[in-house]
Amino acid sequence: MAAQKTILRALAGETLETPPIWMMRQAGRYLPEYRATRAEAGDFLSLCYNSDLATEVTLQPIRRYGFDAAILFADILLVPQALGADLWFVTGEGPRLSTITGQAGFDALKPASEIHETLTPIYQTVRNLSQALPAETTLIGFAGAPWTVATYMIAGRGTPDQGPAHALKAENKALFEALLERLTDATVEYLSAQIEAGAECVKLFDSWAGSLKGEDFDKYATAPAKRIISELKARHPGIPVIAFPREAGDKYIGFHEKTGADCVALDDSVTPEWGAEHVQPSGCVQGNLASKHMVSGGEALVRETRRIVDAFRNGPHIFNLGHGITPDADPDNVQLMIDTVRGG
Repeated sequence: MAAQKTILRALAGETLETPPIWMMRQAGRYLPEYRATRAEAGDFLSLCYNSDLATEVTLQPIRRYGFDAAILFADILLVPQALGADLWFVTGEGPRLSTITGQAGFDALKPASEIHETLTPIYQTVRNLSQALPAETTLIGFAGAPWTVATYMIAGRGTPDQGPAHALKAENKALFEALLERLTDATVEYLSAQIEAGAECVKLFDSWAGSLKGEDFDKYATAPAKRIISELKARHPGIPVIAFPREAGDKYIGFHEKTGADCVALDDSVTPEWGAEHVQPSGCVQGNLASKHMVSGGEALVRETRRIVDAFRNGPHIFNLGHGITPDADPDNVQLMIDTVRGG
């Protein structure tokens, strides 16, 4: 039964003797089997939109490691593409998009209700996974949060400081807020369709939340998350939501209450002891081993993994990294981490 799945028990607020575990970007370039499937697909976007191959790469880390959850293989920038933006990936450099810098670019976007035609293969991947996963494995869907997705749409690429988005916010607030509103609507539609296809939990990735300060964080990270979560829960009562406002710092405090999130994921810029004191009393927390340990391994990996498990042992906790695993990680270090968490 779904209620017995360890991830869902933790999300419901249960403190478990051994925390359930999954890993951001667990399907990815550090695995040789992923690299082989991606080569078969031809390129990254073709892999995302090929339901059979996307299903395969999602299942690969489950077969290899027995994680307690699988996360849908997709990308946060599929939503802007479904809204009508041009999207392509440059090998070794990452994503590129057509930019929204003025009213004409915004006016050319589709309404949120029209994203599903483009994203139908993603929903098929979710349906495939809901049938293919082991009975004990939770299926997590996801989307990028509006602010983070907007930073790419405004700049046309990832930037170190999200400067173009901050500039548009300062120079044309009405256009900036209209874009966030469109993305918020589209994110509700996208995640709702994933849930209908079989996702048992969804996660909202706000990877660049930390560059929003003060009132801007409240308006452009907290408020959209609150609306997305409340609308999803109205449509799908009981659906658990994980929120990840990366590098939120003190803004992690109270994020459960302010947004309605069932779980708040912590990055590794905060200590587990701080998270246990300030965030975990409000609900489940996820995290927060530094990704570098998946590269270096050894005694430091074991020590830090045990520290995190120990810090969060008195409340609901899902063990994860503080950010995604990197392509240079050693697959053996992932197994060492899992064995350490599970007491092996």
